[in-house]
Amino acid sequence: MAGPDSSLVKRLSSLEHHLQKENPVLLGTVSHFKELDKVGYDTGLLETDDSYSLQIPWWPLVSILGTFSAGKSSFINSYLGVKLQKTGNQAVDDKFTVICYGEESAGKVLPGLALDSDLRFPFYKISDEIEKVAAGEGSRIDAYLQLKVSNSEAVNGKIIIDSPGFDADQQRTSTLRITDHIVDLSDLVLVFFDARHPEPGAMQDTLRHLVEDTINRSDSNKFLYILNQIDTAAREDNSEDVVSAWQRALSQRGLTAGRFYTIYNEDAALPFPSEELAKRFKSKRDHDLTEIMQRIEQVEVERAYRVVGALEKEAREIAQVDMPAVSALIQKWGRYVVIADSVIFGGLFLLILFLAISMGWLGGLATLILSFFTDPVSAILFILVMAGGFFAVHFIIRNKIAQRMLRKMPGTPDALYMNAFRKNTRFYRSVFCKKPIGWNKQAKATVAGVIEAASDFVQKLNDQFTNPSGKNGGAS
Repeated sequence: MAGPDSSLVKRLSSLEHHLQKENPVLLGTVSHFKELDKVGYDTGLLETDDSYSLQIPWWPLVSILGTFSAGKSSFINSYLGVKLQKTGNQAVDDKFTVICYGEESAGKVLPGLALDSDLRFPFYKISDEIEKVAAGEGSRIDAYLQLKVSNSEAVNGKIIIDSPGFDADQQRTSTLRITDHIVDLSDLVLVFFDARHPEPGAMQDTLRHLVEDTINRSDSNKFLYILNQIDTAAREDNSEDVVSAWQRALSQRGLTAGRFYTIYNEDAALPFPSEELAKRFKSKRDHDLTEIMQRIEQVEVERAYRVVGALEKEAREIAQVDMPAVSALIQKWGRYVVIADSVIFGGLFLLILFLAISMGWLGGLATLILSFFTDPVSAILFILVMAGGFFAVHFIIRNKIAQRMLRKMPGTPDALYMNAFRKNTRFYRSVFCKKPIGWNKQAKATVAGVIEAASDFVQKLNDQFTNPSGKNGGAS
């Protein structure tokens, strides 16, 4: 039976060690991911250097996206309470910066390799993904990513990602791939716009990437759209026009519902023309900022549920999607082989029969065949030769068909099942076998057990964060 390679075992042990210290409620889920891994190895759904536990970030993840002058870094510095990120009106950082907590290493800046090689972070093996879309760029991971360590309690227990300024016309394919990757993994995405640029119509490509491509997602509620540095609009004849212009631009891209926040950094704010205006802007800013901070703090709870949800989702997908898909592929392959065998061997038989009849060889051919059965030895040799020829051609046919199907899989949904398909089309597998290899009663019971365990974990999380019974001693 296949199992994880040694490097993966070490990484998973490290993950369990950190969860034990930082998020013990999720520790038990790792063992259930390992159970799914075993099913994945046995069925060919997983390579031995991969794990279902690697496909999700284990720490709450908040991503900050936006244009280069939208005040993303200033917002992060204000949230952390320390000046960690460089700020300026022009682009000051062209890398994705992952910010995590650390007491002893506070202030250190580590290269992108530190993220690419550590499964605890959201960019584990991202170099492979970059290489797929931009050949040669995967080895330059340090040009795209960096890790910064902060001892701010605000980031304790979560990860924050600051993106480089988003200018869609100048983005390389690899940078867009990273952006898509972090958006997929994030628990919360803050999308910043700059109120100092009141002509959103000139930023249509940027709006398309930051708004239009996100609103139709099933998890679109994790996106918060923030108009930052709104204090600059206080000097306009009608400051509401600035907000309205942005709202119209966003609605044109499909964002007609959801919250649209307006904030500014008090430390960098311009003087307001009047005290009354200052109070009005500050009141709105405080209200919106409070909501944003509440959402950020909520991600720790949401992440716990997302991990458990991912465990159950993966188990259900194996049983309800992956295995039926693999079964359909091997049945399709089996049908093709049977058809090819029938055409080739049937055609060969008809050709021989036609020649024998047309050339008057039919009687002689029958006599020749019968002569092989005059004694047991010649009969056995004749049968072995015929069977050997049949199976030699048959295995050439089945191998050619399998290779032809594999060549067509890349770029299609079936690409996920290439390894499993190879495993199910090995020489010892019958073309009439419909059940995928490794998908036996034990594997089905394992998957069913993981689904049940996921429900138990949800109950534990509910007990930790809620008290539905109202009894004393419940979680508050």
